[in-house]
Amino acid sequence: MSQKVLLNSKEVNIILHRLACQLIENHDDFSETVLIGIQPRGKYLANRLAEMLTKDHKIKDLQLGHLDITFFRDDFRRGDKPLEANTTEIDFIVEGKNVVFIDDVLYTGRSIRSALTAIQSFGRPNNIELLTLIDRRFSRHLPIQPTYKGRQVDAIEEQKVKVHWVENDGEDVVYLIDK
Repeated sequence: MSQKVLLNSKEVNIILHRLACQLIENHDDFSETVLIGIQPRGKYLANRLAEMLTKDHKIKDLQLGHLDITFFRDDFRRGDKPLEANTTEIDFIVEGKNVVFIDDVLYTGRSIRSALTAIQSFGRPNNIELLTLIDRRFSRHLPIQPTYKGRQVDAIEEQKVKVHWVENDGEDVVYLIDK
């Protein structure tokens, strides 16, 4: 198994700042917008963007949540071992709001489809957008595209894109791994 660095720490940081600026361009003061990180790995990206928006860009009262999609997935019963769910932390109403789903890698689109189903338990959003750090554009099973993307990656089916976050993995880096 070999791995190649797609994005180093400096490149990840530059992309995060660009994505934060794009969000500000489209959502101004975020009074009608909420950010929702998709569990498990989207929460790191969502937390990092929320921190940039509040500290660097002085966005006040930013609403950030985390959404667990484990039991909304179409493949959750296919494994041999019991699934362990993550926590959903949404302490605000999404009814009539603009929702920005945040996930680290967009691959087949099935996780986003699951998130679209799961969010309905919290109300009917006015609009839903998708922000991803990595867009694996040739691997889609569903017609789902990101509104905001950090980097587009052309990877073959046998390759895996793995995002490491300093909060969880000790480093900010994106790897392309040959299985």
